[in-house]
Amino acid sequence: MSDGAARVDAVSAPGYFISFEGGDGVGKSTQARLLGQWLGELTGREVVLTREPGGTELGKELRAAVLHGQDMDPRTEALIYAADRAHHVASLVRPALERGAIVVTDRYLDSSVAYQAGGRELGADEIELISRWAVQDLMPDVTILLDLDPAAASARIRRQHDRLERAGAEFHRRTREAFLARAAADPERWVVLDATTSIDDLQAQIRVDVAARLELTPVVEEAEDTVAAEPDDGFDDTDSAIGYTPGLGLGLGPGAAGPATGSGAA
Repeated sequence: MSDGAARVDAVSAPGYFISFEGGDGVGKSTQARLLGQWLGELTGREVVLTREPGGTELGKELRAAVLHGQDMDPRTEALIYAADRAHHVASLVRPALERGAIVVTDRYLDSSVAYQAGGRELGADEIELISRWAVQDLMPDVTILLDLDPAAASARIRRQHDRLERAGAEFHRRTREAFLARAAADPERWVVLDATTSIDDLQAQIRVDVAARLELTPVVEEAEDTVAAEPDDGFDDTDSAIGYTPGLGLGLGPGAAGPATGSGAA
């Protein structure tokens, strides 16, 4: 068996689910894209890069409503995110995992708990219950939290701020604290990294940690040396910043299958 084949077999079957979390402007989209490209080349598996809200055609409409539409009360906001996530998982994420793909998502369930329970100060248990019901308890195998002071993260955003980004310093302080508390409570799933480091250094550390979680032990050291220099996109978590069609498989490796089922990325 070739070394490449051994690496593919080391990845858990049928699929593997990775989520990126953190405040807006921390660089999630950039790091998710770089990791997806690397994992596709490394394992030969299909990689599906997606996001929440907005990972499906319906999701794009819900994203526009919740981020750029009229003001709404916190419970309405929480339920819109849950609806987006339910459809996203049923039509895109779960089918991709069942066919053996690696799914990398920019935000997932933890964002709802951090933003709606932490930032909006709704009940954390209620938001968790609604969110887990929506996805039938599907949780990521590993969650990468890019941690950064909210003021520093906001300064990186080069576009007009959306409705949540304008929520104020205290809102974003509570959200950051909620993310860190969730990570501390479940260290087996979470990897917490300092997002003040350079794009290349941060990606190298992500690759080392994910390779270890995937039990790709022969390539843990190699991961540190394979980060190609990428232009700085300003850490802007928008479509244009990461250059992908939401829900589109990256098409890397022999197992790639083109656009993911249900495709049209809280």
